[in-house]
Amino acid sequence: MRYQISGKQIDIGDALQTHVKDDLGEIIGKYAERPTDATIVFSKNAHEFVCEATVHLSTGLTTQAKAHANGIYAAFDLCAEKMEKQLRRYKRRLKDHHQDRAQPVELMDASAYILAATDQTDESEPESLQPIIIAEMETKIPSLSVGEAVMQMEIAESPVLIFRNDANKGINVVYRRDDGNIGWIDPSGTN
Repeated sequence: MRYQISGKQIDIGDALQTHVKDDLGEIIGKYAERPTDATIVFSKNAHEFVCEATVHLSTGLTTQAKAHANGIYAAFDLCAEKMEKQLRRYKRRLKDHHQDRAQPVELMDASAYILAATDQTDESEPESLQPIIIAEMETKIPSLSVGEAVMQMEIAESPVLIFRNDANKGINVVYRRDDGNIGWIDPSGTN
């Protein structure tokens, strides 16, 4: 497994890197088969350290966890606990998913944009209906079954996931509804 361990405006020593590789390797090895790479980023927010970890699995799924603590090792340990909980919860489904899929998940390139928030306190009409783009990034859209998409969304603790449906090759969306259920949008399912 490839590790990318870095710090945002803080120095990451060799001891911390070894600790991260050992602990994360043990957790991943216990619950997932053949992880491909892991990205761990440490940063400091006021008096707290923040650890963000992303692990890409050979099945094409991605696990993410984030934690805050007063110490940098404590931040990583809390982050690792969250990731272990996610992987433990989905261990059987991850292994079943891997057996069903002969090839890795196919990824499609896409652009992602961040739009500026509108000022809701101003009651006047906006000058233009075109939103202001404040950031543009490259992203990947995975090709998954609906069940895999729901699992990926839950593992990543994301409110929404856009994916390419393996069944009909169309772009679909799964999302968490306010009532706690999962919604699925399939534009090709309409007549």
